[in-house]
Amino acid sequence: MKPVMKRIAEALERMAPAPLAAPDFDSADAFVWHVDPDRLAPVPQVNRIDLSLLVGVERTRDTLFANTLQFAQGLPANNALLWGSRGMGKSSIVKAIHAEVVKQGHGLKIVELQREDLPSVSRLMNLLRGSQHRFLLFCDDLSFSHDDEHYKSLKAVLDGGIEGRPDNVVFYATSNRRHLMPRDMIENERSSAINPSEAVEEKVSLSDRFGLWLGFHPCSQDEYLEMIRGYCTAYGVKVDEDTLRAEAIEWQATRGARSGRVAWQYFTDLAGRKGVRI
Repeated sequence: MKPVMKRIAEALERMAPAPLAAPDFDSADAFVWHVDPDRLAPVPQVNRIDLSLLVGVERTRDTLFANTLQFAQGLPANNALLWGSRGMGKSSIVKAIHAEVVKQGHGLKIVELQREDLPSVSRLMNLLRGSQHRFLLFCDDLSFSHDDEHYKSLKAVLDGGIEGRPDNVVFYATSNRRHLMPRDMIENERSSAINPSEAVEEKVSLSDRFGLWLGFHPCSQDEYLEMIRGYCTAYGVKVDEDTLRAEAIEWQATRGARSGRVAWQYFTDLAGRKGVRI
């Protein structure tokens, strides 16, 4: 009888595991949230660039930095949605600002959450709620399709439900879409609904729950070239101005776009040809 009872107890424990123990938050400044099983994995070295190398987004940078610094100091701060053009540094600026705030002596932790893991966010919030540290919860490339129910879990982050969002957690997200869902799906739901104004209100209103909306727009050619010059200076890559300008313009023309990502890709190729490690 005892072996049977033991197997039953083990099965029940797997169905309802013990609460997750908090990791040693002093071991790192950055963590990644994983599920199955739930765990926070420390990130010893974050993939990021220096804040000074982000060109063409000065106003956005200053606004987000001020909000982040307020939060790190224990003052009120808003959740932030960074939306707009691909490759213009939305995720880079979040990671760079976090590094700068930490450099100034504030013990702010950043926790990356994948969009597909949003249903588990309440478990993550409960884990962070009990800590003395302050956390920047970060979700990169956040968007929803018309039949995606994950957006309901996002409300737990932005509104916090009956418990409220933990005072020691702020949420930053990046998206290519201002309203987090495709415009054609918004229009389709409006046209097919009995009450068009209510059909998409719940989903569209998600973006309204972010206190900060920060737009990222395509860069000019001058800004694109300035980005590359900044990388060359920072990493000690020497190239004459005429060569840089001609090659960089040709590089962006072959890709049909200008952005911070395209500037970095050209610089990576340039550094490799010059024998400079980055």
